[in-house]
Amino acid sequence: MTNIDKRREESDSERKELFVNEQGHVIGEVPISHPAVDYLRMGRIPHIWCPGCGIGTLASCFIAGVKKLDIDRDKMVVVSGIGCTGRIAGYLNFDSFHTTHGRAIPFATGLKLANPELQVVVIAGDGDLTAIGGNHLIHAARRNVNITVILNDNLIYGMTGGQVAPTTPRGAKASTMPFGNYDPVFNIPKLLEAAGASFVARWTAFHVRQLTKSIQEAVQKQGFSLIEVISPCTTLYARKNKLGEGLDLMKFYKSNSKVDHKANLDDLTIEYQKQIICGKFVDRDAPSYIDRYNEHMQQTFGEKFTPYPPK
Repeated sequence: MTNIDKRREESDSERKELFVNEQGHVIGEVPISHPAVDYLRMGRIPHIWCPGCGIGTLASCFIAGVKKLDIDRDKMVVVSGIGCTGRIAGYLNFDSFHTTHGRAIPFATGLKLANPELQVVVIAGDGDLTAIGGNHLIHAARRNVNITVILNDNLIYGMTGGQVAPTTPRGAKASTMPFGNYDPVFNIPKLLEAAGASFVARWTAFHVRQLTKSIQEAVQKQGFSLIEVISPCTTLYARKNKLGEGLDLMKFYKSNSKVDHKANLDDLTIEYQKQIICGKFVDRDAPSYIDRYNEHMQQTFGEKFTPYPPK
């Protein structure tokens, strides 16, 4: 009896499982269906992320959430900045933009104002959004610009050498603070609530179902929405602090996370190897930037003013 071997081939359009005989001839093929294939640029796979990195999990949750919403991909745009998380825009099969460091949010704001019908999503890292891009983050929330921001928070600068970030917990080691970070840490949910965001949530890479649902909520929310995703960086953060591999970090998230939607915002600062409070902390209705613009101009110019966008 002839032995039958199997092998897999991939292309941009489909993945196939091929049945091959001993002579190497293909004697049959079966298309392999995967729910994420249509949402990924398969020609760019495999990705660059390290084993155990949480960005792949974030991408999977994003795809699952968007797929459940059945959003027309021609109506959604993904914007990213620089860094490990910034590479995600190149793998997602949407119109996407890989912008300069710290400028993902102003770029996304411009897209939304130019075409308000678009669903505009920013996916970027904690260094990109809270350090060099921190000013843009605060003012987009203040203006309540109708975009969604997914902040992958791996607590360090991952791609550029493991430098300390505004989110690095006090006491954690980094390449620029080898004896431990002594700077105060941004409490991102409290910062965004104070700035005026309509929706603020936090989950870890372990909470895949909650994160997927939260992405659905954030995308549909009117106004500025942000989800902070606490995510493992195995190569730099974990190695520098001797925390083990990606699986060890996921076990830590499982054992040391608490879901509390009504938590006091003052208690949400991430502390080194301490309990992480997750949940949906802000969900309020407020006029978006375009709503405020239309209201003000209508009061100023009356019937001479045509609301934006024109119908």
